[in-house]
Amino acid sequence: MIEYFNNCTLQKEFHLLAFSGSAKVQLMLFTGILFTFLLAVFGNLLITTLICLAAQLHTPMYFFLCNLAIQDIIYVSAILPKFLIITITGDTRISFQACIAQMFLFTFCVGTEFFLLTSMAYDRYVAICVPLRYALIMNKSLCIILAVVCWLMSILNSLTYSVLISNLSYCISLDMDQFYCDLKTVLNLSSSDTTDIQIAVLVVCVVLGFFPFMLILTSYLCIIHTILKMNTSTGRAKAFSSCSSHLTVVFLFYGTSLSFYLKPASEHSQKQDMLLSLLYTAVVPLLNPLVYSLRNKDVLRSMSIITDKYFCKQPIILLQRVVRE
Repeated sequence: MIEYFNNCTLQKEFHLLAFSGSAKVQLMLFTGILFTFLLAVFGNLLITTLICLAAQLHTPMYFFLCNLAIQDIIYVSAILPKFLIITITGDTRISFQACIAQMFLFTFCVGTEFFLLTSMAYDRYVAICVPLRYALIMNKSLCIILAVVCWLMSILNSLTYSVLISNLSYCISLDMDQFYCDLKTVLNLSSSDTTDIQIAVLVVCVVLGFFPFMLILTSYLCIIHTILKMNTSTGRAKAFSSCSSHLTVVFLFYGTSLSFYLKPASEHSQKQDMLLSLLYTAVVPLLNPLVYSLRNKDVLRSMSIITDKYFCKQPIILLQRVVRE
């Protein structure tokens, strides 16, 4: 009994088994993830800097986009560097404290993105359905309040789970078929009774996932109804184009993250979980700045102005030509 107790209390690290394969496969995986990580950080840093510098982008939509970009930088920085180290060195160890910290940052970023996407949907609803009152409703104070609520609610949610899981016992297996410390995977490794926590996770998935998704869906039903009543095709196209980027990110992020947490277990679930995780921890943060900005005339125009002011004009002209082609 004493030996069992010591085994439970002395465990100080987990092992992230991640994706296994030959040295050539590991090198290709490392190269791809490194490229994705650098592009995601650079793209989101570029968007954040541009929104801060360009006065014409100081609007509610770009304010929330700036918050989303900052969240994406934290997101990929919390997970992908450790994955890169594991892939290139083969050392799968991660300390218990680092695992809990990584899990906290991961759940924090997921919750923040859920709330930010909901806030952005509300912004689009006000802009299209009640445009005459847009400036009055989406004022600076409301935008700041919404952003603060998004961050604080996510911090409280993540902190609660981190404290609960850090007090569990881990005596049976410390090997994770995952490339980061995910809440669901860590719970499955615990030798304690996690029934209550798993029920709480399911409830939170509904509250933080489906409830915001229903708010987004309701907003877009109203938006679609308003667009269909517009008299001109130009007006309809302009209104829809202002929402298409947001809708793309919503379906990408919600589809992958909710599928991961709510899908039933199966014999192939571990591999499916890793592929889904890789999609929404690496690919989605990379796509966010591209989807929102690459064909956004306001962003390209702001890039032209900022580049002309601080650097030189030629690079942005080349970028605009590539986008047009």
